[in-house]
Amino acid sequence: MAGKDLRLKRLFRHSDRLFILPLDHGITIGPVPGLTDIRRTVQAAIDGGIDAVVVHKGLVERIDDLLSPAGCEMILHLSASTALAPDPNRKEQVTSVERALELGATAISIHVNLGSAFEAEMLKDFGTVSEQCSRWGIPLLAMMYVRDGAKDSEYDPAKIKHAARVAEELGADLVKVNYTGDPESFAEVVAAVAVPVIIAGGPKLNSPAELLEMVADAVAAGAQGVAIGRNIFQDDHPAQLAATVRQILDQKNSKGKTGPVHRR
Repeated sequence: MAGKDLRLKRLFRHSDRLFILPLDHGITIGPVPGLTDIRRTVQAAIDGGIDAVVVHKGLVERIDDLLSPAGCEMILHLSASTALAPDPNRKEQVTSVERALELGATAISIHVNLGSAFEAEMLKDFGTVSEQCSRWGIPLLAMMYVRDGAKDSEYDPAKIKHAARVAEELGADLVKVNYTGDPESFAEVVAAVAVPVIIAGGPKLNSPAELLEMVADAVAAGAQGVAIGRNIFQDDHPAQLAATVRQILDQKNSKGKTGPVHRR
């Protein structure tokens, strides 16, 4: 586990709370604003204090000089589907753990949609990737969503708690889930697992203030980080907004710490 521990320390580069910028949207929804000039987006986020970016393998060479201790870490995303597909919730594995290591990734991420007609295949891929990550000593971030056809399910505390537990039991080192909407119910999600839970940024919100309130509430409930994409890279001032999120993440508790990092 030494390799995983070393790489996890690199991910948690600023504090015990993790700040990830997901940039895997281009496959799903295309080159939306904020993703056309990927280098500018990544540099602005680095200036704001992010710890890592999530990218697909084809983008690595466009930002490889920004991936360093002075810049940010890279998490290679293994899952893909497009909004053009008959079932966009069917995520397929499109690269390997070995390829991620060749590209210099600090961690791996996969995406699972529970409740999908193809849940079983995604869980099978999850299990295989998890074992490969353990073999190679590289952390695994599981992006867990509930996509059973009911919109309310995506934010249902009981179902999100279940999704987080699935991730832990299949070997994830970090789990990303939707925020449930209030600190009380999200605290139950955090308590359900012994690995760090981070929140997804979700769809573009109405204002930066709404985003910052969500981040603060999630941190108060025990979240150990955030993975915010569109709400950062589509903001008019991404560096400034990222810096404010970073400040919230780094706020200390009464014991002078930013919060414990759970370890399995």
